[in-house]
Amino acid sequence: MAEARESGLPDGVPVDKPQDVRDALNAGADPRDVDAVVAAAKAARGKGAAGQQQVTKVCLIVDDSRVIRKVSSKIAKSLGYVPVEAQDGTEALARCKRAMPDLVLTDWDMPEMDGLEFVTHLRAIPTPKPPTVVFCTSKGKVEDIHAGIEAGADDYIVKPFDEGALRTKLEKLGRG
Repeated sequence: MAEARESGLPDGVPVDKPQDVRDALNAGADPRDVDAVVAAAKAARGKGAAGQQQVTKVCLIVDDSRVIRKVSSKIAKSLGYVPVEAQDGTEALARCKRAMPDLVLTDWDMPEMDGLEFVTHLRAIPTPKPPTVVFCTSKGKVEDIHAGIEAGADDYIVKPFDEGALRTKLEKLGRG
């Protein structure tokens, strides 16, 4: 029981591999988010055919709309990513400083810190493997796209988008 509290999980949640769970929590997993804890446990358990650890790809979804985050999470899961959510750029930046995701899908218009500022700060974080960043926003003017790419985004998709459109973007970026 002390081990569970030490890991940050609620009392009563068994922890067989506490370091793996801590890693998931450091990556921004909410300890009450059973799906994130299950994904971390599966990643810790999983071994490939050659006996190597399976690689878990993490997608950070940054949007102030809970509905958009949930839809985007569903799409990310279907593409093989473990989704982690943040409601604004400030929360997203804190998560990235704890553990850098593989992919970031970010909105532009958000309170606290907008997507443009978030991406600019994200790109200033020293990291051996920078994430792929895709703006997912309703801002579709040419000057907006240029500003997003200039801030450090790798690509841009205009809302509304579906799984096929996002899959195509990620395949183009080598992340599909």
